[in-house]
Amino acid sequence: MTDPEDLNSLPQSTTVSGRRMRLSVVWIIPILAALVGAGIAVQKILHEGPAITIVFKTAEGIEAGKTFVRYKDVRIGLVQNVKLSKDFTKVVVTAKIDKSAEGLIVEDATFWIELPRVTLSGVSGIGTLLSGNHIGLGAGKSSRPRREFVALDMPPPVSIDKPGRRFMLYADALGSIGIGAPVYYRQINVGQVIGYDLAKDGKSVEIMVFVNAPYDRQITTQTRFWQAGGIDVTLGAAGLSVQMQSMLSLLIGGIAFEQPLTADAEDRPVKEGAVFTLYGNRTAAESRHEEIITPYVLYFKESVRGLSVGAPVTVAGLTIGEVTDVSFEYDPAKVDVRSRVDIVMYPSRLTEYMKPTPGSELKPLDAQGRRAFIQRMVNRGYRAQLRVGNLVMGQLYIAIDRFPNAPKAKPIDWRKPPYELPVMSSSMEDLETRVSNIIAKIDRIPLEAIGTDVRDTLETLNRTLKDADRVMNRIDRDTVPAVQATLEDLRKAIAKADRVLAGADQTLVGKDSPTQQELREALQEVSRAARSISDLVDYLERNPQSLIRGKEQEVPR
Repeated sequence: MTDPEDLNSLPQSTTVSGRRMRLSVVWIIPILAALVGAGIAVQKILHEGPAITIVFKTAEGIEAGKTFVRYKDVRIGLVQNVKLSKDFTKVVVTAKIDKSAEGLIVEDATFWIELPRVTLSGVSGIGTLLSGNHIGLGAGKSSRPRREFVALDMPPPVSIDKPGRRFMLYADALGSIGIGAPVYYRQINVGQVIGYDLAKDGKSVEIMVFVNAPYDRQITTQTRFWQAGGIDVTLGAAGLSVQMQSMLSLLIGGIAFEQPLTADAEDRPVKEGAVFTLYGNRTAAESRHEEIITPYVLYFKESVRGLSVGAPVTVAGLTIGEVTDVSFEYDPAKVDVRSRVDIVMYPSRLTEYMKPTPGSELKPLDAQGRRAFIQRMVNRGYRAQLRVGNLVMGQLYIAIDRFPNAPKAKPIDWRKPPYELPVMSSSMEDLETRVSNIIAKIDRIPLEAIGTDVRDTLETLNRTLKDADRVMNRIDRDTVPAVQATLEDLRKAIAKADRVLAGADQTLVGKDSPTQQELREALQEVSRAARSISDLVDYLERNPQSLIRGKEQEVPR
């Protein structure tokens, strides 16, 4: 066993601090290089824009390292990679965006391939023929960033920053309207169609239009939209109407809008996205939309050919309603068919046309008052009648007019609509009946027998005229010379008588002796006879036909 004192005599260890290693100058350069590199990396990270992925259906004209991303024709990025999706149905494009444009890469931003296109709204992308296709960017309004996008098949027709507003239209059918079709206001192109789709109920079409500022201020609560494509040809009782907005709308279709002439003080501006009805034509759009409509039915015993739906119903030439249906009704009990015409009347128009007499006041009528007014019109002889509105095309309309001699009508049954109104046969039907009667009478005339008699009479007259010519020739040849010889002998006798009278004046005693007086009277009678014969001869020379037909009766002057 060891003694503790021996342990104390052993040597003790001490702690000696090591010497510090001095940094070599060789390490300064690598350290500075690392710091510079880190600074450059940080600077690059701080100034580098985001990398985004865009999914396209096809990568037409897109190449990595060559295709740029442009916004308002300014380069803001470059395509870095182009590859197929995992299911090989789409193309995934990776692009690096500049830091300065990072604010554009937001949630509602849009991308598309910009290439030459010819659309309804014009020609776009002509510059890509030289520079090549590029990816277009449409800015959004959102503030939330986004890095993955699905590209559009077509560029948006209107950029999001273009001044103006969008409105929704509902129509029964799309017609000739397409994306890019123009929108007109008073025949000025003020916007375009930017989209359409089938409504959720499947019974109508939704059409989105964009109206440029400041024309969007013209759209109010009472604005009417209608399809203005092609030529609007309307043929009705009022005649032929042809309307067209422009040659462009004739080719590609379009939409027009205006405020109706009946716009009232309640007309006020609307907000973006307001919904309107798109009418088929201007006539339908401008027609008044009445709140109070009363249905009536008319039964005619005549043809209603030429009467169409939409034909006007007039009183004193002023439109107060329209035809809604034209059909016929069969009565099994009487085995009879009669024409049926359904119409609607607008009481507000009827009272609007009425002007009170001076010193009187016209009060608004309620439903009971309107019925009483119509019944008074019927009692005074007012009847519905078919009339021709267009003689060329034979278009008919309904006229409610007064007929003082109209048969008395039974009171209107107001228990259940439509209410039956009494009618009067049209004047055209009476005219057709009279013409038919005249034609029937003409058919009964024995025209063939009359023609035969006329031919016989003409032949007889021809023979008579030939005989008359022969008689006239004989008169000229035989009778007239004989008469002239007789006159010559008579003149000689008168001359000889004058000589006898001259000698007698010397022999007879007294100027007024009876013998001389008798002789003078005889000579006067001979002179009158000679004048009569001379007149006869002159008349026969002028009118030789009088020997056959007799002397013509003189017309008194």
